[in-house]
Amino acid sequence: MVTIDPLFVLAVALLVAGVVGSFVPLVPGVALSLAGIYVYWWGTGYVEPGLLFVAVATVVGAVTLALDYLSSVISASASGASLRTAAVAGVVGLVLLLVTGPVGMLIGVVVATFVLEYVRSGDVERSLRTGIYTSVGMLASSAMQALITGALLVGFLIAVW
Repeated sequence: MVTIDPLFVLAVALLVAGVVGSFVPLVPGVALSLAGIYVYWWGTGYVEPGLLFVAVATVVGAVTLALDYLSSVISASASGASLRTAAVAGVVGLVLLLVTGPVGMLIGVVVATFVLEYVRSGDVERSLRTGIYTSVGMLASSAMQALITGALLVGFLIAVW
Protein backbone atom coordinates (compact mmCIF):
# COMPACT_ATOMS: atom_id res chain seq x y z
CA MET A 1 0.00 0.00 0.00
CA VAL A 2 1.27 3.45 -0.94
CA THR A 3 1.22 6.06 1.77
CA ILE A 4 0.66 9.67 0.86
CA ASP A 5 2.61 12.27 2.79
CA PRO A 6 0.04 14.86 3.90
CA LEU A 7 2.73 17.53 4.15
CA PHE A 8 3.71 16.99 0.52
CA VAL A 9 0.04 17.11 -0.53
CA LEU A 10 -0.45 20.39 1.38
CA ALA A 11 2.67 21.91 -0.17
CA VAL A 12 1.64 20.92 -3.70
CA ALA A 13 -1.91 22.17 -3.05
CA LEU A 14 -0.54 25.57 -2.01
CA LEU A 15 1.76 25.68 -5.02
CA VAL A 16 -1.11 24.80 -7.38
CA ALA A 17 -3.28 27.41 -5.64
CA GLY A 18 -0.47 29.87 -6.33
CA VAL A 19 -0.55 29.13 -10.05
CA VAL A 20 -4.35 29.40 -10.15
CA GLY A 21 -4.21 32.49 -7.95
CA SER A 22 -2.00 34.29 -10.43
CA PHE A 23 -5.03 34.35 -12.74
CA VAL A 24 -7.61 35.24 -10.07
CA PRO A 25 -7.96 38.83 -8.87
CA LEU A 26 -6.86 39.63 -5.33
CA VAL A 27 -5.40 36.15 -4.76
CA PRO A 28 -1.69 36.36 -3.88
CA GLY A 29 -0.39 33.67 -6.21
CA VAL A 30 3.30 34.09 -5.48
CA ALA A 31 2.70 34.25 -1.72
CA LEU A 32 0.72 31.00 -1.85
CA SER A 33 3.48 29.34 -3.84
CA LEU A 34 6.12 30.44 -1.36
CA ALA A 35 3.91 29.27 1.52
CA GLY A 36 3.82 25.80 -0.04
CA ILE A 37 7.60 25.70 -0.27
CA TYR A 38 8.07 27.01 3.27
CA VAL A 39 5.53 24.59 4.79
CA TYR A 40 7.26 21.60 3.25
CA TRP A 41 10.72 22.88 4.13
CA TRP A 42 9.66 23.47 7.75
CA GLY A 43 7.91 20.10 7.93
CA THR A 44 11.00 18.24 6.78
CA GLY A 45 13.16 19.89 9.43
CA TYR A 46 14.59 22.37 6.89
CA VAL A 47 16.07 19.54 4.83
CA GLU A 48 13.96 19.42 1.67
CA PRO A 49 13.84 21.07 -0.82
CA GLY A 50 17.20 22.50 0.25
CA LEU A 51 18.36 25.89 1.43
CA LEU A 52 19.60 27.02 -2.00
CA PHE A 53 16.23 26.31 -3.64
CA VAL A 54 14.33 28.02 -0.81
CA ALA A 55 16.61 31.07 -0.98
CA VAL A 56 16.32 31.41 -4.76
CA ALA A 57 12.55 30.88 -4.65
CA THR A 58 12.25 33.54 -1.94
CA VAL A 59 14.25 36.12 -3.88
CA VAL A 60 12.42 35.39 -7.13
CA GLY A 61 9.08 35.50 -5.34
CA ALA A 62 9.85 38.77 -3.55
CA VAL A 63 10.99 40.45 -6.76
CA THR A 64 7.90 39.17 -8.58
CA LEU A 65 5.59 40.49 -5.85
CA ALA A 66 7.27 43.88 -5.89
CA LEU A 67 7.17 44.15 -9.67
CA ASP A 68 3.54 43.05 -9.76
CA TYR A 69 2.48 45.73 -7.31
CA LEU A 70 4.58 48.37 -9.03
CA SER A 71 3.75 47.36 -12.61
CA SER A 72 1.54 50.36 -13.32
CA VAL A 73 4.18 52.78 -12.03
CA ILE A 74 7.01 51.04 -13.88
CA SER A 75 5.15 50.74 -17.17
CA ALA A 76 3.89 54.34 -17.01
CA SER A 77 7.43 55.60 -16.36
CA ALA A 78 8.90 53.40 -19.10
CA SER A 79 6.38 54.78 -21.59
CA GLY A 80 7.59 58.32 -21.01
CA ALA A 81 5.02 59.46 -18.49
CA SER A 82 6.03 61.97 -15.86
CA LEU A 83 6.94 60.80 -12.38
CA ARG A 84 3.72 62.39 -11.10
CA THR A 85 1.62 60.49 -13.65
CA ALA A 86 3.38 57.23 -12.80
CA ALA A 87 2.81 57.75 -9.07
CA VAL A 88 -0.86 58.64 -9.56
CA ALA A 89 -1.29 55.60 -11.84
CA GLY A 90 0.10 53.41 -9.06
CA VAL A 91 -2.30 54.82 -6.47
CA VAL A 92 -5.27 54.65 -8.87
CA GLY A 93 -4.36 51.06 -9.70
CA LEU A 94 -4.21 50.00 -6.08
CA VAL A 95 -7.47 51.71 -5.11
CA LEU A 96 -9.38 50.46 -8.14
CA LEU A 97 -8.07 46.92 -7.69
CA LEU A 98 -9.65 46.87 -4.25
CA VAL A 99 -12.88 48.59 -5.35
CA THR A 100 -13.54 47.28 -8.86
CA GLY A 101 -11.20 44.36 -9.40
CA PRO A 102 -8.62 43.90 -12.12
CA VAL A 103 -10.67 45.09 -15.10
CA GLY A 104 -11.59 48.34 -13.36
CA MET A 105 -8.01 48.72 -12.25
CA LEU A 106 -6.68 48.29 -15.78
CA ILE A 107 -9.20 50.71 -17.30
CA GLY A 108 -8.71 53.23 -14.51
CA VAL A 109 -4.94 53.24 -14.81
CA VAL A 110 -5.12 53.68 -18.59
CA VAL A 111 -7.63 56.53 -18.27
CA ALA A 112 -5.70 58.22 -15.45
CA THR A 113 -2.44 57.94 -17.38
CA PHE A 114 -4.03 59.28 -20.56
CA VAL A 115 -5.75 62.21 -18.82
CA LEU A 116 -2.73 63.28 -16.78
CA GLU A 117 -0.37 63.04 -19.74
CA TYR A 118 -2.82 64.92 -21.97
CA VAL A 119 -3.12 67.70 -19.39
CA ARG A 120 0.67 67.82 -19.16
CA SER A 121 1.52 67.67 -22.87
CA GLY A 122 -1.64 68.44 -24.83
CA ASP A 123 -0.65 65.66 -27.24
CA VAL A 124 -3.49 63.16 -27.73
CA GLU A 125 -1.41 60.61 -29.63
CA ARG A 126 1.43 60.60 -27.11
CA SER A 127 -0.98 60.43 -24.20
CA LEU A 128 -2.87 57.53 -25.76
CA ARG A 129 0.39 55.71 -26.47
CA THR A 130 1.44 56.19 -22.84
CA GLY A 131 -1.88 54.78 -21.61
CA ILE A 132 -1.64 51.77 -23.91
CA TYR A 133 1.97 51.06 -22.93
CA THR A 134 0.96 51.23 -19.29
CA SER A 135 -1.80 48.65 -19.79
CA VAL A 136 0.51 46.34 -21.74
CA GLY A 137 3.06 46.53 -18.94
CA MET A 138 0.44 45.63 -16.36
CA LEU A 139 -0.79 42.65 -18.40
CA ALA A 140 2.78 41.50 -18.94
CA SER A 141 3.27 41.61 -15.17
CA SER A 142 0.30 39.27 -14.68
CA ALA A 143 1.65 36.89 -17.30
CA MET A 144 5.04 36.93 -15.59
CA GLN A 145 3.44 36.11 -12.25
CA ALA A 146 1.76 33.07 -13.84
CA LEU A 147 5.09 31.93 -15.31
CA ILE A 148 6.92 32.40 -12.01
CA THR A 149 4.34 30.49 -9.96
CA GLY A 150 4.40 27.69 -12.52
CA ALA A 151 8.18 27.60 -12.38
CA LEU A 152 8.10 27.48 -8.57
CA LEU A 153 5.74 24.49 -8.73
CA VAL A 154 7.87 22.61 -11.25
CA GLY A 155 11.09 23.53 -9.45
CA PHE A 156 9.68 22.31 -6.15
CA LEU A 157 8.62 18.97 -7.64
CA ILE A 158 12.06 18.48 -9.19
CA ALA A 159 13.84 19.52 -5.99
CA VAL A 160 11.99 17.10 -3.72
CA TRP A 161 11.85 14.14 -6.06
